[in-house]
Amino acid sequence: MTQRLSRADTIGLGLMTFAFFLGAGNIIFPPLEGQLAGTNVLSAMSGFLLTAVGLPLISIIAVASVGGGLPSMTKDLPRGTGTFAAVLLFIIIGPAFATPRTGLVAYEMAIKPLFGTFSDNQLLWSEGVTLDKTQAMVTTLFFIVTLMFSWSRGKLIDNIGKILTPALFLLLICLAIGVIVAPQGELTAPVASYQDTAFTKGFIGGYNTMDTFAALMFGMLLVDVLRGKGITEQKATYKYLVIAGFIAAAGLAFVYISLFWLGATSSTVAPDAANGGVVLAAYVQALFGQPGQWILSGVVLLACLTTAVGLVSACADYFSTLTSLRYRQWVILLCIICAMVANVGLKQLIELSVPVLLALYPLTIALVVLTFLRRWLPNPKYAFRTVMFVALIFSLLDGMRAISSLQKVTWVKGLLDSQTKYMPLAEQGMAWMIPTAIVMVLVFLIPASKKQADIK
Repeated sequence: MTQRLSRADTIGLGLMTFAFFLGAGNIIFPPLEGQLAGTNVLSAMSGFLLTAVGLPLISIIAVASVGGGLPSMTKDLPRGTGTFAAVLLFIIIGPAFATPRTGLVAYEMAIKPLFGTFSDNQLLWSEGVTLDKTQAMVTTLFFIVTLMFSWSRGKLIDNIGKILTPALFLLLICLAIGVIVAPQGELTAPVASYQDTAFTKGFIGGYNTMDTFAALMFGMLLVDVLRGKGITEQKATYKYLVIAGFIAAAGLAFVYISLFWLGATSSTVAPDAANGGVVLAAYVQALFGQPGQWILSGVVLLACLTTAVGLVSACADYFSTLTSLRYRQWVILLCIICAMVANVGLKQLIELSVPVLLALYPLTIALVVLTFLRRWLPNPKYAFRTVMFVALIFSLLDGMRAISSLQKVTWVKGLLDSQTKYMPLAEQGMAWMIPTAIVMVLVFLIPASKKQADIK
């Protein structure tokens, strides 16, 4: 069997990968980062691109190098721990946070600005809890459409890579040209928190896209898509995954740079904006008027839909390997759960996700780096477990500090601050980085086990 894809299918695979990544968080976070960074926009953008473009690309290459996705990457961890971590990752990137967020952003930025809300829109859900009826209807319809596109894995390239993505990218190009040709303001001074730490702020800001998590999931899905196209050999699979990764990375970099510059020049049209969605909407309105809002709605709706399809497909594919439920049954179940969770509200979902990302993103970064270093590690089993344990301890401290700040638990935050005030980068939420890097160097000194020595 010929282990080759046509040029059209290769490009379609890359565009599908780009479309899977380009979603709600990718659109709403960069504009606000750019506005806050002001004249330090290049520094903040560099940090953001590192975690929102570089890490996902490296993660896809890591998946391609092991040939089996996340299960192969965690084979040196205890079996139960590896499976638990994988399930937790899929829940977070799937029905818990990222996927419901796509439906909410589609409603808040694509539908609500055009049609507004209706009178008598609140429905009493339970005592003291109300439900936005319009939001419920829109998100339900959104996940019905998501279910339809997710139904057949074999047609993902045709349905997404060759249909939705070109339209989405065309809309983004129109917006980027408008930002370059007619910027709506001048660069202003950065806010206080971005004056000296713009790079680390951007680095942490890239966590919000959850794209490194997504890369581990999409990598597994892409392997499955390639097998459906007749690509089964490891060398050919690696080649096409790397090509797809670079196409996706180039597209994401283009989008982020455009949106960062949009945000950096938005202080006149959107001063003191509460979130990136407000910045984007105000800028588009200033550039294009009401027709611009239709363009923005099209961009957001397509971006959210394509990401939702990728997330649901990847989650359903993985969970079907662990349970007796089949892929399509999981697709139905996940879409129902996402439609329900979406009605928690966008602000609440974003706030709840921050501590989780601070706690789990370092573990994902450490796992990806270890995957590349594995061939040179004298004792991979102990190296993986040692590094991941250290990363877990320090990232949990970062996550706990974020929770204490969110819930206003001052005595807990004070205790944590007193424990970590001498740790480099702790104030930026990156206390894990230096200890993990040190341990990652020291594990090269762990001798090989007797069994490994005998094999060598």
